[in-house]
Amino acid sequence: MEKIVPVIKNQDIDVMFEDLTHDGAGVAKVDGFPVFVPNGLPGEKATIKITKVNKGYAFGRLMELKESSEDRVNIPREDFPKYGGCQLQHLSYNGQLQFKEKKVREVLTRIGKLEDVKVNPIIGMDDPMNYRNKAQVPVGVQDGKLVAGFYRPRTHDIVDATESVIQHPAINEAIQVVKEICSEMSIMPYDEKHHKGVLRHIMARYGKTTGELMIVLITRTPDLLQKNKLVEAIIERLPQVKSIVHNINSKRTNVIMGEKTKVLWGNDVIYDYIGDVKFAISPLSFYQVNPVQTKVLYDTALQYAGLTGKETVIDAYCGIGTISLFLAKKAKQVFGVEVVQEAISDAKRNAILNDIENVEFAVGEAEAVIKEWYEEGNRAEVLVVDPPRKGCEETLLQTILEMQPQKVVYVSCNPATLARDLRILEDGGYKTIEVQPVDMFPMTTHVEAVVKLELK
Repeated sequence: MEKIVPVIKNQDIDVMFEDLTHDGAGVAKVDGFPVFVPNGLPGEKATIKITKVNKGYAFGRLMELKESSEDRVNIPREDFPKYGGCQLQHLSYNGQLQFKEKKVREVLTRIGKLEDVKVNPIIGMDDPMNYRNKAQVPVGVQDGKLVAGFYRPRTHDIVDATESVIQHPAINEAIQVVKEICSEMSIMPYDEKHHKGVLRHIMARYGKTTGELMIVLITRTPDLLQKNKLVEAIIERLPQVKSIVHNINSKRTNVIMGEKTKVLWGNDVIYDYIGDVKFAISPLSFYQVNPVQTKVLYDTALQYAGLTGKETVIDAYCGIGTISLFLAKKAKQVFGVEVVQEAISDAKRNAILNDIENVEFAVGEAEAVIKEWYEEGNRAEVLVVDPPRKGCEETLLQTILEMQPQKVVYVSCNPATLARDLRILEDGGYKTIEVQPVDMFPMTTHVEAVVKLELK
């Protein structure tokens, strides 16, 4: 007999939140039927309105809070929109860290069936605000006025934002100044619906240790009228700018950057340091957005690798060489592989920048290139993987099991795919020794982890 759904759309109902989902929504139960409500915290009592009902669960909106959690941070409702992407801004920072550490532990047990693995306390930040060194904001028009900010959840309506609590103040200032200049010069914002207008996105990148700033203007059109006047205005009002770049994206697409990029003024890169390693950052470079916690992450990876100077190391998914160059200072030889050609060009440039010679970079899919290296006799004692959110390709995991490096260091941005991949490696002969969660993205639901595995 089919179970009766105990709620209906637009119903107001009193609930108590029991838990948080992986994306930070409060979980309430109505006769055992789960209802997910953004902005709810465990232990709180509230009146909610049911907004959508599915067969096995429903969604709701918080209408009135009857009893608040001690971990709640009160943010005026009207301020919520300007902090786009901060799903946990209403939860105390200590509460956020507990939520993320619990998420890692639960997923490793539930998906990875790893019951006895040592999970260290999560490493948080002394100051969890204003940490991001990069912003790329969509530009549009509202009431005849140019706006730039972020998309309202589940829509393409742009919320005009004057600041973000997680962006570095230099980034917040840069976005506002460029927005004002473009508005003063009547540069037409992009109209997504009709595929007209000029300015699609404004990007700002900031070197935390160098103080250097890059501005990228992403347009639909190949020409940027009054570009000299625009450049002069930006330089005058943002003296720390070292690079102003024009990127052209003429396609009807949600992808932000187009294929053509040209420097309007200054350098083609800005520079930053992680520890004592210097990096050149181009408009398209993948560079971690939280440099303080990136150092923590990489120091942990280096510690887990346990290098003595005699080891050959392979860095899969090496990006612009960030982890590779850290490892190369302690290893005999490092091989890095990445599928993106521009990233490998950046990686080689960064190796030269730091006078690091015991590192080689190759373009290609990690699973194919590493298998070639293995067949050519390049046997690594340590293998490091830092895959995208979807985790490692199964063919790469099989290659690791064939190659049998003594240690695998897995850097993950998604606990679910991490747990899945660890189960495969465990079944193939590895032992998960230790897991270190790191809070790279305060105020959001994302959590990173570094894992040490050894061959049984």
